[in-house]
Amino acid sequence: MPAKYHIQTHPEPPRHKPIGKYCIIDWREDCSACHNCVKRECAYSVYNDERDRLQHIAEDYVEYLYECKGCLCCVQSCTKGLLTQQVNPEYLAMGDDVWTADIISSTWFQAETGKIPVSGAGYPGPFRGPGFDSILTDMSEIVRPTRDGIHGREYISTHVDVGRKPMKLEFNADGTLKTDFPTQVEIPLPVIFNMMPWHSPSAKVSQAILDAANELGTFVITDDPMLTANDAAMPHISKDAKSEPAISRLAQWNDCPGVMDKIKAAKSSNPSLVAIVRLPLESVGRAVELVKAGADGLHAYADWEGAAGNGKHISIAVRDLHHALIAAGVRDQVTLFASGGISLAEHVIKTLLCGADAICVDVPLMIALECRVCKNCTQGIKCPIGLADVDHDYAVHRIVNLMGAWHSQMLEMMGAMGIREARRLRGEAGRAMFFDDLERDCFAPVFGKRVEVK
Repeated sequence: MPAKYHIQTHPEPPRHKPIGKYCIIDWREDCSACHNCVKRECAYSVYNDERDRLQHIAEDYVEYLYECKGCLCCVQSCTKGLLTQQVNPEYLAMGDDVWTADIISSTWFQAETGKIPVSGAGYPGPFRGPGFDSILTDMSEIVRPTRDGIHGREYISTHVDVGRKPMKLEFNADGTLKTDFPTQVEIPLPVIFNMMPWHSPSAKVSQAILDAANELGTFVITDDPMLTANDAAMPHISKDAKSEPAISRLAQWNDCPGVMDKIKAAKSSNPSLVAIVRLPLESVGRAVELVKAGADGLHAYADWEGAAGNGKHISIAVRDLHHALIAAGVRDQVTLFASGGISLAEHVIKTLLCGADAICVDVPLMIALECRVCKNCTQGIKCPIGLADVDHDYAVHRIVNLMGAWHSQMLEMMGAMGIREARRLRGEAGRAMFFDDLERDCFAPVFGKRVEVK
């Protein structure tokens, strides 16, 4: 059994005041200064040293907005009803329908602390939504003693293998292995860092991402020739590129006519190279062709909001591709990466349950560095947080913290589902319930077809 994989996190405060969700309005003029003031009972110590903090500049007041967890204990318990909770309008304006303000705020917290986010108000939303929210995980089996916690005695592995696998093993008469076993690369997380969907990050940020990947033991897909010498670099070879990745362990090619000939040429000088072909998620037939032609892995991508080219959500498109590879009898031979719209740790698990071996993550890395997904950079407008000029150590710590929090959440989910190996998550649909399938097969025959109320 390999040594336990653990990500060491360190608190890394934000460079800018985070945009908080909740605002507590305090009508102080009617306060009777009760000796048992509810502010002393705040479970999150939001009001600690309140008077001293408010004597300083107004910026400190913003910290209240960030620290309040919305448990409403103070609002409900104040004997004179002086406290009122409001939602910050600036918070609601962040992000879009996919990269919501809650996801951005949650990612900031994880990047700052390296801890699993909690909410004092519980889960306030519906139990079914679009995309990943239509998948429920079956947490009916626990593999570890609850007193141990997620880093206790029970070993839960998040390692996955990248590379082509033989369908059978053959042995010589003397017992030695006859099968020519292809090169495989093991990564401790089912996560690889992807190229950014809208533009390349600055040299500082790119170097920080590489160093974070080195610390985590994973890889970074990069098309910058200046960075490909890094141990964590996974060169991206465009269809017009003339050079070959001579020293890399992993490399990615854009799908194009003759791509397998290019991979063959690259492997002639670097036999241990693991070659991944990047193609649209909806190109199911082409994916089967590439696997039969000898591709070690596939990187099937959706857009950065999680929509495949045929309009399907990444979760559905990955299931279609996984089932097509099974039908062709080649699924076990290839490593399948999926990317696009993956913003939370639970999305990693759900993508694997749909059939991927691992995922490629992009936008959350920028959000970890306090990106607000305002998309100013796509229009040539100045970044409000100066993302290009971040300090190197700050960026590395924030990205490592985010992956540390994701790793802890993956362990929690796998433990609750009774799965000790991330490799076993691939296509394990028995541990998931797809609401659309449940509705069609179970609810519709009894209650009829659901009608959307506008």
